[in-house]
Amino acid sequence: MNRTYTNDRPTRSRDGRADAGRGGSGYGSQAPRRTGGPARSGGYGRRSAAVQGEFALPKTITPALPAVDGFADLDMPEQLLAELGRQGVTAPFPIQGATLPNSLAGRDVLGRGRTGSGKTLAFGLALLARTAGQRAEPGQPLGLILVPTRELAQQVTDALTPYARSVRLRLATVVGGMPIGRQAGALRGGAEVLVATPGRLKDLIDRGECRLNHVGITVLDEADQMADMGFMPQVTALLDQVRPEGQRMLFSATLDRNVDLLVRRYLTDPVVHSVDPSAGAVTTMEHHVLHVHGADKHAATTQIAARDGRVIMFLDTKHAVDRLTQDLLNSGVRAAALHGGKSQPQRTRTLAQFKTGHVTVLVATNVAARGIHVDNLDLVVNVDPPTDHKDYLHRGGRTARAGESGSVVTLVTPNQRRGMVRVMSDAGIRPQTTQIRSGDEALSRITGAQAPSGIPVVITAPVVERPKRSATSRGRRRPASATRRTPVRQSGFGAVA
Repeated sequence: MNRTYTNDRPTRSRDGRADAGRGGSGYGSQAPRRTGGPARSGGYGRRSAAVQGEFALPKTITPALPAVDGFADLDMPEQLLAELGRQGVTAPFPIQGATLPNSLAGRDVLGRGRTGSGKTLAFGLALLARTAGQRAEPGQPLGLILVPTRELAQQVTDALTPYARSVRLRLATVVGGMPIGRQAGALRGGAEVLVATPGRLKDLIDRGECRLNHVGITVLDEADQMADMGFMPQVTALLDQVRPEGQRMLFSATLDRNVDLLVRRYLTDPVVHSVDPSAGAVTTMEHHVLHVHGADKHAATTQIAARDGRVIMFLDTKHAVDRLTQDLLNSGVRAAALHGGKSQPQRTRTLAQFKTGHVTVLVATNVAARGIHVDNLDLVVNVDPPTDHKDYLHRGGRTARAGESGSVVTLVTPNQRRGMVRVMSDAGIRPQTTQIRSGDEALSRITGAQAPSGIPVVITAPVVERPKRSATSRGRRRPASATRRTPVRQSGFGAVA
């Protein structure tokens, strides 16, 4: 395939007609400009009268290109196709097969799919294919992926790094909780694609380390969570700085009315694709509500945690997470805590230990509800039931990913039953409900629960030998404590891959 890919739009106008007057760059004076002003009337066509999911999805004006059954049917660089084969990715998931023909053609895309449905490659392959062959100036990326959390930024970076390398694109990641100077250095070194959380990106722009005026392809991943976390003003301010006529892709597991602002304001005639509209109707996932008495809940939780295999347990507060983690360690369960009170190096180390099996139980707040992918994770436990159906869906989305099977178990005390019925109804889920007590056969059958060893354990960080310094090396001396390292790839936070 000899097609040249650029950040520029193909020579088509936004209404889909051939536009000879725009010139080869695709950014001629006749191209309609996006603005950061009020929502445009009819910006993406007539709204559907029927509400689909959380809000009425826009109706596409220009017909979408048909879905494909194989990656070979897509007009992508040969290097990307070869890398897909090396990574063992043989066939596109539905959201990839449906959106990639259109995103590769330069269309705006609004994609909704449950977590684990393949959204990262859906937008990532298009961005990399259309950016391949270009080189960014220092501090001026050509593609931008905005995500709400540090963990999701790391996951997106890890997922896209081999593909970016295959087409010789440099990938940088900027997030809070890590040294900003190192991230600024990565940007100064030049990166075509930037993965960022809104707050840290704004800081780097304010410091003059980054400019977005060369960004021609922008992706918003999990936009609804960015709205829920209060990032919307920062997100819109960032979107107002990218090339106004560039391509926009918005992907999320759920779309609520907060995201409607972004769709109306920044997407033009998008191709709309929704996979699993209920977001909870995953055929490979079982949902269990276990009615338990409050006095017995802790014992049941401990027995579930002592099962063979990994499990994520969700609680509402940092204090509750730390307390349960310590109780599990005292009971002989290899547990670790993950919440917003931990430093980013601590969070990165904990996730690495969980993925390698050094830790078998991850006790977490909602900070782990998105952006964490662990292979062969077949159980998620809501120790504290969520009060919002979106939280339930995203917590549960840590299992049954990419076609795997899994179970979501929620422990419910008598005073929580009514609220849980509402959450399940809003999520469109009919769970299996069981009355259980600690030690019951039913608890073991559903969760694999068993008695813990009772022998306290201590989780230590793996130690990696320090490389010997060469006689000609220069630089500041590291403190002695730096000999303890976590075996995490350095292609993520602030590093240029």
